[in-house]
Amino acid sequence: MSTPVGVIGAGAWGTALAQMLASDGSDVVIWAREPELVEEINSKRTNSLFLPSAQLFDTIRATSDLADLARLPVLLAVVPAQFLASVLSEMPDAARDLVLCAKGIEASTGRFTHEMARDAAPSAKLAVLSGPTFAHEVAAGLPTAVTLACSGGGEQWRRISPLIARPSLRPYYSDDVVGAEIGGAVKNVLAIACGVVEGLALGQNARAALIARGYAEMLRFGLAKGARAETLAGLCGLGDLVLTCSSTSSRNFSLGLALGEGRSAAEALSGKNSVAEGAHTAPVLADLARREGIDMPIVEAVCRVLSGEAPVRAIVSELLARPLKAEQEAGA
Repeated sequence: MSTPVGVIGAGAWGTALAQMLASDGSDVVIWAREPELVEEINSKRTNSLFLPSAQLFDTIRATSDLADLARLPVLLAVVPAQFLASVLSEMPDAARDLVLCAKGIEASTGRFTHEMARDAAPSAKLAVLSGPTFAHEVAAGLPTAVTLACSGGGEQWRRISPLIARPSLRPYYSDDVVGAEIGGAVKNVLAIACGVVEGLALGQNARAALIARGYAEMLRFGLAKGARAETLAGLCGLGDLVLTCSSTSSRNFSLGLALGEGRSAAEALSGKNSVAEGAHTAPVLADLARREGIDMPIVEAVCRVLSGEAPVRAIVSELLARPLKAEQEAGA
């Protein structure tokens, strides 16, 4: 029997990844904090709370004890970014491959997930898995391509890519961990903006323009933080941006849709089992950009919408009334 891969987090995305990894008969151990969810996964082979559409494979075993994963050489960390540091701090540090699968920035510190993991698990070799992925499609075995950015370069890629790749899940190699992270974090905020456009019924032209101008903001921020342009033009940047800016399957797009239709952020977020990471990421992303002199007007507008600072239509009108500039000019 091969050594199982561990999945930390049994939300929709963690459960979908566990299902995909188990699709060829591989053993997978998945950690959930809720004992009742552990019991359901092990006895009924379902996760009605986060991924009700999937009938889980028998080789997935759930646990609420992180010690059950501590000895495994490869772990996928799929808890939301706001909880990643606290969960990783509960595990003993070890020289393992730790693949970060959450997208976001820690609101209280401004740390990206690789920075949180580096602080909590300094002995681990870090990688980032990111790209255009809806959990229910991955769990159903529909074709999906992702970026697997490895801090350990080609050696780490050759070690872990065969453990992750499946006929319906194709990873592409990168060593740009920063770029893979920034693409995933920024696109969540931009997806909220696209949802607002949909909620206001501003049309497809406006959404296409927002995606293009949002990508320009992602690129400006990424380059300033050390990411590579080709990374952000790939699956984990532009690819993920296009997916999440065009479907209500995106939690962030759905949040923006509710805001555009007139609900407050508190109303739109209440009673949700899953996390719209963009709501946490937007204020800290805007703050990081301001401190480094990076103009991100769409991100700033999303912050104002989330805070209820002004009517949504007024904020959109102000965005459209910005001074006319060349398309490639900084801050355009």
